[in-house]
Amino acid sequence: MLRAEVLGRPAEDNALWVTADSGQGRTRLLLDCGAHVLDTLPFAEVQATDHLLLSHLHMDHVGGFDDFFRATFDRAAPTHAWGPPGTARILGHRFQGFWWNHAPDLRGQWVVHDVHDTHVRSYRFDAREAFATAHEAGTRTHGGTILTTAEVSVQAVPLEHHGRSLGFILREPDRERVNTAALAGLGLRPGPWLAALKGGAKGDLDVNGQVHHADALRAALMERERGESLAYLTDFLLDDAQQARLAPVLRGVQTLYAEAQYAPEDQDLATRHQHTTVTQVATLAYVAGIPALTLLHLSRRYRPEQWPAMLTAAQAIHPATGFPDGWLPR
Repeated sequence: MLRAEVLGRPAEDNALWVTADSGQGRTRLLLDCGAHVLDTLPFAEVQATDHLLLSHLHMDHVGGFDDFFRATFDRAAPTHAWGPPGTARILGHRFQGFWWNHAPDLRGQWVVHDVHDTHVRSYRFDAREAFATAHEAGTRTHGGTILTTAEVSVQAVPLEHHGRSLGFILREPDRERVNTAALAGLGLRPGPWLAALKGGAKGDLDVNGQVHHADALRAALMERERGESLAYLTDFLLDDAQQARLAPVLRGVQTLYAEAQYAPEDQDLATRHQHTTVTQVATLAYVAGIPALTLLHLSRRYRPEQWPAMLTAAQAIHPATGFPDGWLPR
């Protein structure tokens, strides 16, 4: 299960908080870290965050980093940060912005990954060294997917924003589930054999005193259920060429969280600043066949009374478009 929450207030800095929960394990991810976005999250949840995914390093996407770092700098498990080329250099400076007189007693570790278009270059920073040295931690190629845990995989999507920015697609692994109607149709009762079948058992199985071959049971009873998915795209140029490139990449995604910086009439401004309009992202979601679109990262140039018209313009293209709960003025 992917549970996503938009953090931050409308027309202020935003981020996306995602918990991937398989029932047996959990991965927590924070996508961007603008000012005050963590104010509504419990400290324990912030401290338990495994991965910080940064679209880019502009102030409004990293202005809350000190709050995140304060919660995670000395946790037992390594904290991983991912971002475009230059992320390790910039975060290295952020690490050095504090007095570390107690560093030898610390245990924390950060691993920062610079995501290039074809490879990831990683650096390790140790708290006991006052985070002073960026230790080379390896370089590996990638085909888009940069991170995989038991609960979720993360694909990096290159975006243009006066340089490289990153979008992210998060996907749960597909699940196998039992077709209960087929189970009843075969006259079989659940039991330990079913857990063994789910666990990948091979050969013969004792099913309520009868012998059945695992492969035959699996073919008759097990169905593959597609995992949940979402995409996060913010601060990027979206002209015709970029739409043609991005739409195929996004096909199959269930929910898109995307910036809505500009109203339709300000498309020239959006292009100049390499941002999007609400109608451009709605068109992208429609062309890509994404069932649901959530708009975020509104520009401060628009007053709250203008937001409903912006939403209506997007909904005219993609009806299943909305703002996060509580954003529209009452």
